[in-house]
Amino acid sequence: MGYSEDAIATAVLEIFDSLPAKLKPVKPTAEIFQWTSLSGIIAVKGRGQKPECLSLGTGIKCIPIDQVAQANGSTLHDWHAEIVALRTFNHFLLRECLDLATSPDKISPIIRFRDPGELSEGRGLQPFSIHDDLELHMYSSEAPCGDASMELVIEAQVDPKPWSMYDSIERTPQLLRGRGGFAELGIVRRKPARADAPQTLSKSCSDKLALKQCTSLLSGCTSLFVNPKNAYLKSLVVPKAQYSAKGCDRSFGPSGRMKPVADRHWPAGYAFRPLDVRTTDLEFAHSRRSKPTPSTELRTSSISAVFNPHIQEALILGRLQGRQKLDPKGASAICSKRMWKTVLQVFAAMGMPQLLQTVSEPMNVRKLKESVLFADRQRVKDEVRAKALKGWARNDDDDFVIEPD
Repeated sequence: MGYSEDAIATAVLEIFDSLPAKLKPVKPTAEIFQWTSLSGIIAVKGRGQKPECLSLGTGIKCIPIDQVAQANGSTLHDWHAEIVALRTFNHFLLRECLDLATSPDKISPIIRFRDPGELSEGRGLQPFSIHDDLELHMYSSEAPCGDASMELVIEAQVDPKPWSMYDSIERTPQLLRGRGGFAELGIVRRKPARADAPQTLSKSCSDKLALKQCTSLLSGCTSLFVNPKNAYLKSLVVPKAQYSAKGCDRSFGPSGRMKPVADRHWPAGYAFRPLDVRTTDLEFAHSRRSKPTPSTELRTSSISAVFNPHIQEALILGRLQGRQKLDPKGASAICSKRMWKTVLQVFAAMGMPQLLQTVSEPMNVRKLKESVLFADRQRVKDEVRAKALKGWARNDDDDFVIEPD
């Protein structure tokens, strides 16, 4: 790289420092220290160029399985920092697509219109591409939960005995709660880590990032407009204290659990592109390792920060801070329902008849995801889950209707 790991981390840390206090944990005292996890997506364009933070997210929690059906697309299922950063990055790309669709003469520093010869065969989809000379990197203040951090979990245990491998959801060792049965390695795990926390079916950040090595950073709705070829992570930067070479190689590397798909290339620009895990000496001021004294009580922050050049939000429990649970105005810009609203705006602005016809009337999102529009992407996901990330249980009880304006 022509830039340092510290420069990647600094790009995110400086943006976080500039955010208003309402997006941050409560100011620490000698008695109590609120901690959280921070992640960001960074773009680097050419050697010597300063890395730019395109999205940022904080958070360490997710929605219990018994609340998923009530989310109705308006509440985030998972607000671990890595996932918030990824969702916020996709929101940023959708907004860039909308800006170019409504103002074709505008120049985006991140995406461009694809040439006619580049367009996907048959469907005329994915009219945009991330610039060819752009690299994407990720910074995280904590090791991704799940398989990549299991060695760190084992080292931190006072009692080395693994937690029970099974509970009312777990019937096979392929779907373990965070630290459950930590002697089992290289497998899909679900959040959260604590044995006494409400059950979820959200997969660990290690598992989600491993899958992103094949599907790219693009979410389903963003993949309708942006080709995945240039949308893969080049590296993941974490603090040295949060790095396990053995865990990361096993979780993400071509010789680890991803070996069955290590040589795969799929249609429409999809391929296995392993990320390179690197380390930084820099620490996040609100990480749990930054508490002022050993006797200071650690507490998790309830705030989840959302940032990209288009938005700044503070979330609590997956919704906008200060809004009631069922208030429609409490939906974040990065929630599924509002992201799909943006998709419809891009459809209309682009005048893409094959897409407009598909969503010309109210349609539930599950049905849309099963349509031919997502066939290439779904093929990749199905193969990776069958061969490399075995035991991946779908968390799809949250279905909602997409209504055109």
